[in-house]
Amino acid sequence: MIATLVSTNLRQRPVRTALSILLIAVPVALMLTLVGLSHGFVNDSARRMRGVGADIIVRSPDSSIGTLTLNSIPQKVADRLEQVAHVTLATGVASHLVSGWTTACGIDVEKFERMSGGFVFREGHSFQNPDDVLLDTYYAQQVHAGAGSKLKLFNREWNVAGIVEPGKLAHIFMPLAVVQELDGTFGKVGQIYVAVDDPANTAAVIDSIKALLPGYHVYALDELVSLTSVDNVPFLRPFLNVVIGVAVLIGAAVASLSMYMAIQQRTREIGILKSLGASKLLVLKIILLEALFLGLGGSILGIGFSFLGRWLLAVLVPASLPQAIVPEWWPIAGAIAMAAAVLGALYPGMLAARQDPIEALAYE
Repeated sequence: MIATLVSTNLRQRPVRTALSILLIAVPVALMLTLVGLSHGFVNDSARRMRGVGADIIVRSPDSSIGTLTLNSIPQKVADRLEQVAHVTLATGVASHLVSGWTTACGIDVEKFERMSGGFVFREGHSFQNPDDVLLDTYYAQQVHAGAGSKLKLFNREWNVAGIVEPGKLAHIFMPLAVVQELDGTFGKVGQIYVAVDDPANTAAVIDSIKALLPGYHVYALDELVSLTSVDNVPFLRPFLNVVIGVAVLIGAAVASLSMYMAIQQRTREIGILKSLGASKLLVLKIILLEALFLGLGGSILGIGFSFLGRWLLAVLVPASLPQAIVPEWWPIAGAIAMAAAVLGALYPGMLAARQDPIEALAYE
């Protein structure tokens, strides 16, 4: 009987029902989108690190996981590392922030291509002039650039020499000396990628590098990828917690307002139920179950909105905002939305349960 009453109430007021579901779906979509972005950044960063083809990464003592590394390592260190036993190749990379999470990487083209297996060009060619840049397909799509076009970065105009397949270190590539000039860090790099002759020798090479460069951070590539997580990105976890808190407040407020308006519209109905012997608990159950259904509908719609958001970001800003779909967060976001809806409906439900049946029947 309760389910029949609830479904009838929802169907009889389609506009209110649809608006309530929509407003609950918005914070659910916001939660899933931000969680997807955080995982997208981490996954994209890990994929691009693996694309370099290195076994070991060396970072300066002042660096930390999840932040842009400063160009403070002498470039000659890479040459010194090539003399370590079992090291086949070492190349330094300099980084320069473009905007947000997007960086331009300066590379030693010959060494980088040997280590990574070389760029796969969709258009154009490699560097020929100091003002040449290479873009991966994601960034080229984002800025609507092609081989031979001009691109304005750092208040300068650059020539797009080529468009390459994504997945190797960065979205934007420049000659190493050019990035060092931009930063005023001549002869220095931000990190060094090291390839060894046999993966079995990785641990021994790491020990040798740590002895050679005390204080430097030396990671096996797989270790660094495993450490690259949402919790290790500064301020990201607190930010997500704040967003979830805001989503709970919005969901509770929407449910509370919706249920309060519903009670005002159904005063006589509630009076009839109570005059027929309905208990306070039964009336409260009807209101809370209706809110639960609204929360469920908002959760499902919010999940759909997260897919729509990913599609829009992939079309508009595929390089800057990579969003992943994180299915394990669907039940979490749904539970938060439904709990917020029920919590928000609790006070209006108690008001409805306390209504005097005589006054309710006389309500105009």
